[in-house]
Amino acid sequence: MRWLLSTMCLVHVFGNIFCLFAVNKNPEAHMNVSEIVTYWHYESEEYEVVTEDGYILPINRIPHGKNNSNSPAPKKVVYCQHGLFSTAGVWVSNPPNNSLAFILADAGYDVWMGNSRGNTWAKKHLYLDPNSKEFWDFSYDEMIKYDLPATINFILKKTGQKQIYYVGHSQGTLIALGAFSTNQQLAEKIKLSILLAPVATVKYVQGLGRLPAYYTPTAFKLLFGEKEFLPTADFSKISGYTCNIEVINTACAALLASMTGYAPEQLNKSRIDVYITHSTAGSSVRILLHYGQAINKGVFQAYDWGSRSLNMLHYNQTTPPLYNVEAMKVQTALRSGGKDILADPRDVANLKPKISNLVYEKIIPNFSHLDFIVGINAYNEVSKGILKLLDESE
Repeated sequence: MRWLLSTMCLVHVFGNIFCLFAVNKNPEAHMNVSEIVTYWHYESEEYEVVTEDGYILPINRIPHGKNNSNSPAPKKVVYCQHGLFSTAGVWVSNPPNNSLAFILADAGYDVWMGNSRGNTWAKKHLYLDPNSKEFWDFSYDEMIKYDLPATINFILKKTGQKQIYYVGHSQGTLIALGAFSTNQQLAEKIKLSILLAPVATVKYVQGLGRLPAYYTPTAFKLLFGEKEFLPTADFSKISGYTCNIEVINTACAALLASMTGYAPEQLNKSRIDVYITHSTAGSSVRILLHYGQAINKGVFQAYDWGSRSLNMLHYNQTTPPLYNVEAMKVQTALRSGGKDILADPRDVANLKPKISNLVYEKIIPNFSHLDFIVGINAYNEVSKGILKLLDESE
């Protein structure tokens, strides 16, 4: 904890000193998702999805690639969902030849990218003030129950399709596993679910990701409050000005490695400012408390409200219900990494036998957590395989 805060303070201080002399390497570090898509000369569309509990989530669309805009045939729809602290921008954080969203669009797919509540672009609500404690009173349970169904149903209505393809990374896999195992009506709308760096249980998570497990809920709230988890959100705001400075860039790389694992041969250091801007966005303190519970208990279950009576109030039972992954019938493909400290190989090994309709699995020994979407070899190791899976899917 002390190392994390010290690193962020140093980055902030040195950034303020050196930013006057810095050359901005990557303008995308200061762009939203639509701006990035347009910057690379793709057509961009943006919509707002309203969840049942009132959160307003922006969703980005690349309806076609550069050379297939006039194709009369209906395009297959692919929906990409980011992980914890990320935004839809992770899917377009590299140039088009190594960003999955652009690759899919150029291959003829209709690409949609969702944003989870609380990230940089998703801080709107029908009636709650985003500065209020009530706005931030959510964990991944609400993303499972509200965000994913609302977004998928919006896409289906807009495109007129009956089924879509799902690609999730990290927390995007966790909410898919939770939603598709508890909501059969939603599961039937998914043709194939492709899970990158899959997360269900997080018993063996390492690095800074284990931080919430070391504190009681009371202590964690005293340190970070009960609203937005500010260390990542604040760092995301300044990273575009600091992480493109060579001296600071090293600290940014170290911080990224401590959070997600590190495969040096996969990290394009010239784009760290973009990666951190779109991979350290905001989320709630309560979602970290939920992950802390999951680490300590070693199970995939709903948020524990801390007492039998409160759990009874929320769930009509004294303990939080488990997410029964075995009940999920969606065709599923897994890709995991040998150097991943968040989707640890031991947790992935525990997940695999629970997936009853597993159609494909690949372990990439030298991949860490973010390499699946921004790694130098992501195209050869991940994107090409996804294209093949989609092409072979009826």
